Amino acid sequence: MEYRSDQVPMTPRSAQTVSVAMPVRDHLPWSLFNLFYMNICCLGLTAMVFSVKSRDRKVVGDVEGALHYGSTARSLNIAATVLSILIFIIFIALAATGTFAAIKGTS
Repeated sequence: MEYRSDQVPMTPRSAQTVSVAMPVRDHLPWSLFNLFYMNICCLGLTAMVFSVKSRDRKVVGDVEGALHYGSTARSLNIAATVLSILIFIIFIALAATGTFAAIKGTS
């Protein structure tokens, strides 16, 4: 038996092992949002495909495959969100500076 510093006997826990599984995230809601609202360069559609593949792998029990597809879906979702926000900001900046009005007036 092992003893702690306060001399309380400890028993080994070899009979029970607790395995904590990391939850696999498939990012499906984020992919749906990017598919319907921010589908720039079809990145939302591609992220949706990888999210569904991740969910399928999770159901089958292939945790490693689900993590891989989920990571790819997350990367595609980040790219779609950042690109869409940048295009929106550029559009607002061009509208605020009057670039669209100048182009329309020269025609």
